[in-house]
Amino acid sequence: MTEFLSQYHLTGLAIGLCTFLVIGIFHPIVIKCEYYFGAGCRWWFAVLGAAMCAVSVAVADLFWSVLAGVVAFSAFWSIGEIKEQRERCRKGWFPRNPRRPASYYDGEGVSEP
Repeated sequence: MTEFLSQYHLTGLAIGLCTFLVIGIFHPIVIKCEYYFGAGCRWWFAVLGAAMCAVSVAVADLFWSVLAGVVAFSAFWSIGEIKEQRERCRKGWFPRNPRRPASYYDGEGVSEP
């Protein structure tokens, strides 16, 4: 496949499309992870990011190496997005998990939507 992409000079477009899809996939994953697991799932994204960094270094093919790097840094970016998602829930922009009201504590009490 990478030979086809290289032969027709489509590698950049394919990487761009894959980057777009990876970012699009990570957005709902962050929302669901924060809802069901809270901020503790940030470690999952850190482990995934570190693992994909190792894959990116280990893979010889440029396309797959770049794609692993995109996944790695999307996972690292998601660590901060988990915190931001909690803030969005606190503001009422996204639904809160009613089983974890303490995770939306803002210093003065649980903020109301």
